[in-house]
Amino acid sequence: MENSIILQRLLRRGRNEKLIKQDRVKKRKKILMITAENKEINSFRKKQFNNFIQITMPYLAGFIDESKYDIVLIDEYNQRIPYDNHFDLVAITVNTPNAVHCYKIAENFKQQGSKVVMGGPHVTLLPEEAMSYCDYIIVGEAEETWPKFLEDFYNDCAKEKYMCDDIPSLRGLPIPKRNLVKKRFLTKGAVIATRGCPYKCSYCNLKQIYCDSFRTRPIEEVIEDIKNIRSKYFVFWDDNFFGDIEYAKKLMIELRKLKKKWAAQVTLERCQDEELLKIAKEAGCIYFFVGLESFSQEGLNSVNKGINNVDKYKKIINLIHHNGISIQAGIIFGLDTDTKDIFKETLIACNELGIDGATVSILTPLPRTPIYEQMKNEGRLNTTDWTYYNGKTRVAFKPKNMTEDELYEGYIWFRKQFYSIKSIWRRLRVSKANILYNLAMNLGYKLSI
Repeated sequence: MENSIILQRLLRRGRNEKLIKQDRVKKRKKILMITAENKEINSFRKKQFNNFIQITMPYLAGFIDESKYDIVLIDEYNQRIPYDNHFDLVAITVNTPNAVHCYKIAENFKQQGSKVVMGGPHVTLLPEEAMSYCDYIIVGEAEETWPKFLEDFYNDCAKEKYMCDDIPSLRGLPIPKRNLVKKRFLTKGAVIATRGCPYKCSYCNLKQIYCDSFRTRPIEEVIEDIKNIRSKYFVFWDDNFFGDIEYAKKLMIELRKLKKKWAAQVTLERCQDEELLKIAKEAGCIYFFVGLESFSQEGLNSVNKGINNVDKYKKIINLIHHNGISIQAGIIFGLDTDTKDIFKETLIACNELGIDGATVSILTPLPRTPIYEQMKNEGRLNTTDWTYYNGKTRVAFKPKNMTEDELYEGYIWFRKQFYSIKSIWRRLRVSKANILYNLAMNLGYKLSI
């Protein structure tokens, strides 16, 4: 009898331990996902009113099984990191100018007992550096490695490093969890349709952070994603929306039915196709972001941007404006051929061509890019403090034909002059595209400056 009682107790204890173990497995873990932004960049960006969200974290959140994880999404653009809360896992996407800031965030959470995983451009460029500041890293594109890591972490068997070994397909991607994005409305609509770029500009790190293959997402899936955006306005977050012209045309024909307004990044030489421009306008396009970079052909050639032909700028830009689409020009100062005259020459050219808006940057030699290696070999890098590599508030290298101060002061002078009332008036008179929208955007930039 006594042996029977003991046996029953042992069986009950075994069942209880099994139930406790199962309950532990079923318990959801808390994950904090951070789009980091240091104070210096945040102060610069907050003055500009048309900043769309960084889509990475809402997109990666779409892969997460919410029966296993409670998700908190924080974007430092307009939110504070909840250091006082406990999280099982903290995920941080790291770009180069925010790397030092991200490492400090990771240190803080690790001291509190949280595990930290990092991914993004800087982690992919310098994985060994990043690994010394966190528990896990995800290198390269994450469509296959991120879900695998999440499953392994949930089951307490995560590895330190997850590498992208195969080229991920863009088929079957999840809809970004935009409901997790707070304090945004008009600027939470960002969409991925393609990935990669056919070109190899020496200052660009796309070839180092992505698999070298231009890919497209199934059109029906892109359209479904766009339908998920409540706002009338959105942007394509692609590096080169016209990388495959026939695909772009088919997508935009379907997009016409949604009657939304949008912008996309394209290369100027692809805009010589008037049928493409007409379809884009009918589909709701109001803006192209175009990487003009420079009005010096010698400067463009020096950074392997020979696809831009300065002699054709006027003809192609007129064609874009004629089709009712505005141009936000990407402009870079500090190329090796630039002299102190470049700032005034660029302003004159922008006014004459009716460039609607400009995103102006200081040349930034990002790690592992050809221009970084060149400047490193020439002893022209000022620092490896990645905070200097933001292209907006600091100069990270020694220019060839001017001092660092002259480059920075010329860059600031151009921004102020470009968004002066005189320049705004001249440019809008030439462009005549989306006048009211352009006026509001230009005045917004003027107030920020």
